[in-house]
Amino acid sequence: MSIGEMLAATVPMVRTLKLEYLETTPEKAVLSLPDQSEYHNHVGGPHAGAMFTLGESASGAVVLAAFGDQLARAVPLPVTAEIAFKKLARGPVTATATLGRSIEDVVAELDAGERPEFPVAVVIQREDGAVTGEMTVIWTLRPNG
Repeated sequence: MSIGEMLAATVPMVRTLKLEYLETTPEKAVLSLPDQSEYHNHVGGPHAGAMFTLGESASGAVVLAAFGDQLARAVPLPVTAEIAFKKLARGPVTATATLGRSIEDVVAELDAGERPEFPVAVVIQREDGAVTGEMTVIWTLRPNG
């Protein structure tokens, strides 16, 4: 089962918004939010909450791709998230999330008994390539037990 299939099966908001997983690697995840009138805002584009969910979901996908092998000993959790809306979004939008620290450095902190934190940067774009939003999600790997 792919990360996208797993998240669609386990996270109801992914199914609700019909998020599409276009690419998921340990360094980058690309998700798309289709244009759906039931999730439009007052100016006819995707609601800010839908765009936030798209960005957070993209960040979570790259975290799972990068640290899925650590799930037996730690749970990934978002710590903080910031989003900036840059331009009006219309139509389908795509979020590209990139891991902000090396996997090796994060795992080394976990190995040392620490609770590592690391940023994931997200860029949200319209079909024409215009950046409509930028987001940073700080994640942690919380050791089990």
